[in-house]
Amino acid sequence: MEKMRAMVLRHFMAIEKVPLKSENVNVPKQKENEVLVKVDACGVCRTDLHVIEGELAKRKLPVIPGHQIIGRIVSAGKGVKGRRVRESVGITWINSTCGKCRYCKVGMENLCESPKLTGYSTDGGYAEYVTVREDYAFPLPKGFDAVHAAPLFCAGIIGYRALKLAEVGRGKTLAIFGFGSSARIIIQIARYLDSEVIVFTRDMKHRHAARQMGAKWAGNLHGSPKIIADSAIITAPVGWLVPKALDTVRKGGKVVIEDIYMSKIPKIDYNKQLYYEKSVMSVTNYTKKDIREFLSLAAKIPIRTEIQEFMLEEANEALAMLKHDKLHGSAVLRI
Repeated sequence: MEKMRAMVLRHFMAIEKVPLKSENVNVPKQKENEVLVKVDACGVCRTDLHVIEGELAKRKLPVIPGHQIIGRIVSAGKGVKGRRVRESVGITWINSTCGKCRYCKVGMENLCESPKLTGYSTDGGYAEYVTVREDYAFPLPKGFDAVHAAPLFCAGIIGYRALKLAEVGRGKTLAIFGFGSSARIIIQIARYLDSEVIVFTRDMKHRHAARQMGAKWAGNLHGSPKIIADSAIITAPVGWLVPKALDTVRKGGKVVIEDIYMSKIPKIDYNKQLYYEKSVMSVTNYTKKDIREFLSLAAKIPIRTEIQEFMLEEANEALAMLKHDKLHGSAVLRI
């Protein structure tokens, strides 16, 4: 059986202990309605870190992480009609959905009762090959190469859904908490939609980058402006930011949390922070409609991604740098 290189997780542990091991494993076989994709690049996401360190509910072991995947289809299973061999595609966190539950039936497949999740419940893109159901292999937007497209397929899409829930638009002000990979895509869309943006981040370099990208103000929570935002998006998995964000939004404001994992949220004062029809909501995955809308918008704006490249065998190093905020832009493994 043909072999491939892959970074494999066999035990959940802190990234500092170098849990991913380079192995030669079997190339996966596509099933009916699936395609086999030769991976060109795979983005490194904080969700991968949560999987590796066991912060999410434990699923498959051993597992190959990675879900911001760009590659080329090399073979197609029986029944595949919508994709073709040699086509360049992107693969996201959702590898497939059941199509039968109450959510799938009404176009809310992001809430599917039994999805397969790339790099979590099925093997992902820290490898030379990966399989995916054909309807979750999405054509690349025009103008993007593999490495620069990779962050679009999670950081970008989840940021776009957060923006939709936050209801940004002309004449509105958006507060962004944290300024990592997703936030840098969010600000580009928000500015394109003619929203003002303020950014809360403790890192001086991130503040400078935010201003360069069009933020009206960027600083830390101790030097916050008098501006009150219409909505806020929290891009960092830090629970104590939730009451801070509620303090920032005006009456009727929305606070959207886009993280899959969040540290403990402290007590919220209902009368001071949540009253006046303010709301807090989470983002859970995204729909196919979200993905199609976002990729079209990404090409139209066009969105620019800042990349720091690593080789496949440097995945542990890239994840450690992500954990300790030492990256300049989005980490991407070039396979």
